[in-house]
Amino acid sequence: MKARRLGAVAAAATLALTLAACGSGTSGGGAGSGDGDGLKIGIKFDQPGLGLKKGTDYTGMDIDVAKYVAKELGTPEDKITWVQAPSAQREDLISTGQVKFIVATYSITDKRKEKVSFAGPYFVAGQDLLVRADDTSITGPDSLNGKKLCSVKGSTSAQKVKDKFAQTVQLQEFATYSECLPALATGGVDALTTDDAILAGFAAQPENKGKFKLVGKPFSTENYGIGLKKGDTALCQKITDAIKKMQSDGSLDKAIANNLGPANYKPGPGNPPTPAACS
Repeated sequence: MKARRLGAVAAAATLALTLAACGSGTSGGGAGSGDGDGLKIGIKFDQPGLGLKKGTDYTGMDIDVAKYVAKELGTPEDKITWVQAPSAQREDLISTGQVKFIVATYSITDKRKEKVSFAGPYFVAGQDLLVRADDTSITGPDSLNGKKLCSVKGSTSAQKVKDKFAQTVQLQEFATYSECLPALATGGVDALTTDDAILAGFAAQPENKGKFKLVGKPFSTENYGIGLKKGDTALCQKITDAIKKMQSDGSLDKAIANNLGPANYKPGPGNPPTPAACS
């Protein structure tokens, strides 16, 4: 009887130690604290030079920014889970907790700030035009009259050109920007328009070398920020500090050069931007 009681006590003690050990592995700061939970980050999967998924590899300027920020938050690269963040789903992914934050050519706007908070901006882009390398007829949006302009369905970029600059431009709609490139290469369209950084990413791909060029006259200002849950000022401040460090130690310049440099892309006015205060 005494032996059985001692055995029961020992088993209970072992169970208690096991439970304590399990608890120590999952408690604490949650995503971004460097614990076993890892970190879920939203990115684009289909933007060469910015956020691109090929097999199990993820590359691009935004990927480099996300990795840097994650490291500053205490999460190594192998603990990151990459989540596809299509433009129309970004706010929902954040508000429902499916991602901790999003780095995906995410322009800071007043309308979006009603639903999410932003750290940054970390980069300033501008709407521009991508044309064939040998085309000298297109020098800016006001020279597009009578030209065929590639647009993505639901995009406001091409419509902005038509409304403000070239009323006789002919819009050709495709499902994705990548579908515009073959049409541009073969003369089916004369130009493609969206943010200059996105265009540079496409032009920088090895298979597009020498085929396209940026006109280099941006006509909008797009402040890219890192989106996170609205009101999470503590996380916002940590990410802001990471952005400032990445700017100051040269890591952001390196990320831009590595990913967009092959297209002879140079960051436009306003770079590097000063991140706004978190609120």
